[in-house]
Amino acid sequence: MKKVIFYMSLMLVFTQMQAQKDFQGMAVYESKTQAPKLDGMRPGNRDITPEMQKNMEERMKKMLEKTFILNFDKSVSIYKEEEKLEAPGQQQGGMRIMMNSFMGGGGTFYKNVKTKSYTVDKEFMGKEFLVVDSLPKLTWKMESETKQIGGYTCYKATAVREASKTDFRNLRPKNADDKKPEEKKDDAKKTSGETKTNFQDNFEIPKEIIITAWYSPEIPVNQGPENYWGLPGLILEVNDGRTTILCSKIVLNAKDKVEIKAPTKGKTISQKDYDETVIKKMEEFREMNRGREGGPGGGPVMIRR
Repeated sequence: MKKVIFYMSLMLVFTQMQAQKDFQGMAVYESKTQAPKLDGMRPGNRDITPEMQKNMEERMKKMLEKTFILNFDKSVSIYKEEEKLEAPGQQQGGMRIMMNSFMGGGGTFYKNVKTKSYTVDKEFMGKEFLVVDSLPKLTWKMESETKQIGGYTCYKATAVREASKTDFRNLRPKNADDKKPEEKKDDAKKTSGETKTNFQDNFEIPKEIIITAWYSPEIPVNQGPENYWGLPGLILEVNDGRTTILCSKIVLNAKDKVEIKAPTKGKTISQKDYDETVIKKMEEFREMNRGREGGPGGGPVMIRR
């Protein structure tokens, strides 16, 4: 009888281990970024009319609304934008090419929470990079506030992190309302008597960003969208500066499994080196744009491929 109980216990442990090994889930996230206001922009020698400004903001808003798929198990995950076919006549031309290039393109974000590392393939100005680095360490503050997302009970957690200089989703006008009074005065002095025609001269990226996440212990995995992780449950919603990422669908242990592996295409580079490469190109763009201001056909340079 003791042998039977022993073998049954072993089988139970084996079954639980196998269940954990085979566990896999899929979550769909809707990402929306608040487009920066274009007040005061002057492309070339022309003022933007209210109608032109509204049209540009609407186009930017649509480009900043995306759907992502997260496939995950207990230790690894891949996060990738859902591919969509655009209807004829909806191509955004040079503006879309420029936005996608400066937003880092599409790509696959691979996380391994056991090794605390990530790999993401990025495209920037026609070149392919494979960024490999350690996952960011966020000091989460656990809150008692809860809410329901898709039938799951979620708990609130907050953190503060340094803003990435190459994450252009957090661009804001330099006269942003959340600036300190002394910062606004300094900006006013710097721009007094100047007419800015360069996009980059009108906008900036904040130094720090407050992150608010909602996670559900009912899905006990240390995973989340993009590079978010480190909470005792799947992160179903993130507010990261001007971007909100919200889970709209979850499927656990589907019959068909997805192979979760890191991307391999592109020049391997660290996050620091990739950021420096992007910033260098931005500075080159800034100088090119300034050189063309005031002359015939002057204004921001469009990326062409």
